[in-house]
Amino acid sequence: MESLQAIKQRFGIIGNDHHLNLALEKAIRVAPTDISVLVTGESGVGKESIPKIIHSLSHRKHAKYIAVNCGAIPEGTIDSELFGHEKGAFTGATATRKGYFEVADGGTIFLDEVGELPLTTQVRLLRVLENGEFIKVGSSVVQKTNVRIVAATNLKMMEAIQKNRFREDLYYRLSTVEIQLPPLRERKGDIHLLFRKFSADFAQKYRMPTIRLTDSAIELLKNYNFPGNIRQLRNIAEQISVVEEERVITPELLSLYLPNFGSNLPTVVEGSSSSGGSDFANEREIMYKILFDMRNDINDLKKLTHDLLQHGYDEHVHERNQHMIEKIYKDQNTVEPTENQDPKVEVLQISHTPTYSEPVDIDAEDADESLSLQDKEVEMIKKSLERNNGKRKLAAKELGISERTLYRKIKQYNL
Repeated sequence: MESLQAIKQRFGIIGNDHHLNLALEKAIRVAPTDISVLVTGESGVGKESIPKIIHSLSHRKHAKYIAVNCGAIPEGTIDSELFGHEKGAFTGATATRKGYFEVADGGTIFLDEVGELPLTTQVRLLRVLENGEFIKVGSSVVQKTNVRIVAATNLKMMEAIQKNRFREDLYYRLSTVEIQLPPLRERKGDIHLLFRKFSADFAQKYRMPTIRLTDSAIELLKNYNFPGNIRQLRNIAEQISVVEEERVITPELLSLYLPNFGSNLPTVVEGSSSSGGSDFANEREIMYKILFDMRNDINDLKKLTHDLLQHGYDEHVHERNQHMIEKIYKDQNTVEPTENQDPKVEVLQISHTPTYSEPVDIDAEDADESLSLQDKEVEMIKKSLERNNGKRKLAAKELGISERTLYRKIKQYNL
C-alpha cells in the first residue's frame, strides 16, 4: 500500500492539516473493500479527489471509473443517464442506450452532488445499492450490475432528510463509511502552501514571474474566511497573477481581491445554531418590534404636543399627558436584552425620566423638534462625539452602545 505522502504527490494534494490527513488515511483504508463511501464537505474543498484515490487503490482500478454530476443533469433525463433506456421509451429515444451503471459494470461510479437527485431516482439508486439490480427506462427486464458507489455532497444530509428532500434509508446505505473534508478556513497552515503552488502554476502557464506575498500579506490571507474554499483561493491566485504588474503583493493590494474583507455587514455562520437560519429571523422580529414601539411612541408624542398647543395648560389634560410621558420613558428605560435575545441587537436608551410639575410652554419650532426621535438620537450622538473629541470608542461607551453600532449610525446619518 502506498504511503500517505506518495498519495498526496500522485493526486496533487497539498497540505499537512491533521483533519485532511485523517480523511486521506480513511480513504486509503477503505479502498480495498467494496463498501459504499459518502464524502461530505463544503463546496470547493476538493471532494472529487477522494473517489479517485479509492478507485486507484481498489481491485477495480483496471475497470471503468465514471464521475457523474447529479446536479447538472435535468430531472427528466437523469434516470436515462444513470440506468439507460429502451428505444421509444420517450420522445427522442430513437435507439436503445446503455446507462452509466451498465457501462461501469465492474468499476466505480462517483455520484457528485448526490443530494440533488430527485426522489424517484433515489428509489432506483437504493435498489442498486441493496441488490445490484436496475431496470432501464421503458423496459421491464431486470438487469444486474457490479459497481462500487462513492457519493459526495455539500448538503447537511440530516436537514435534507427532515425536509423530505432525501431518503433516510438511502443515506444510511450510501454512508457506510463517511469521509468529511475540512473547509479551508480550518486549514490555516495549508493556505499559503496552496497559494504558492497555484501562483507557480499560473506563472508557468502565462509565462510571467511568480507573485510573492509579504509576511503581513500572508497573515492577511491566513485570516480570511474563504467561503469558496480551495476553488476561491485558486481563483484569487490566478487573478493576481494576471492582473497585477507588481510581483510582490502587499496586504493593501491583496485585500482588493478578498470579497467583503473588513465588511461590517452581519454574516450567517454555519453551525452557529442548531436551528439554522432561525436566529436571523428572530433578530429581524426583534428589530421590527422595536421599530413598531418607536412608531407608537412618536404618535403619542404627537398627541401630547397637539394637546399642549391646542389647549395650553389644563389640569385634566396635563394629568392624562403626564401618564403618557411616564409610559413612553418607562418603555424606553426597560428595553433590555432578554435571556434569548441576540446581544448584537442594541437599543439606544434614554437614561432619565422627566417629570412635569408646571405647565409646559412649547412653541411651534420646539414642537417640530420633539416629533422625531431620530433627530434626538442624532443630536445625542453629535454631542457625545464633541465631548469626546471625536473618539468613537469613548462616545460609544458614554451612549451605552457598541462601537460598531455607533459607527453604523454615523454612516447612516452622514455625521
